[in-house]
Amino acid sequence: MRTKIAALLIAALALPATAVAQTGDTEPGPSPGDWEITLSGNGTSNNDFDNHQIGLSGSVGNYILDNVLLGVRQSVNFTDLPGDDQTNAATRGFADYVFDLGRLRPYVGVSLGGIYGENVNDTFAAGPEAGLKYYADNNTFIFVQTEYQFTFSDTDDATEAADDGQFFHLVGIGFNF
Repeated sequence: MRTKIAALLIAALALPATAVAQTGDTEPGPSPGDWEITLSGNGTSNNDFDNHQIGLSGSVGNYILDNVLLGVRQSVNFTDLPGDDQTNAATRGFADYVFDLGRLRPYVGVSLGGIYGENVNDTFAAGPEAGLKYYADNNTFIFVQTEYQFTFSDTDDATEAADDGQFFHLVGIGFNF
């Protein structure tokens, strides 16, 4: 009985290697039609540890072509100030062009969406973004990203608002499937 169980375990462990050998898919990174999810976090605290901000961002996207990723990104931030807690969020659609340099995948893109929450003027947000993914294996990567977001209430404001934006930085992990 133990011999049969050991044989089954060995076969189960060898199956993924056999599948890779049959498909020849040994390159890291996605293929057209693959999905991608990411998760990142951030936080700040003042030197007295009585004012805090924590945030979580995630995205889901689909590679519509070899190097073109379309998706949606969601960020939620919670601020703990003395006597006042606030929750704010941003939802943005994005389009990225991802350069294939093997395990390193730099990318550039644009995003458009909205910012909303407590003590925040609900507004549109748009801007460019750039980042770098490093594939630790064929489907798992770590990434860094910088977004420049400017806010506007209508298209007339967008041109003037582009000079008054803010940078947002992310560090996280992602998966292709």
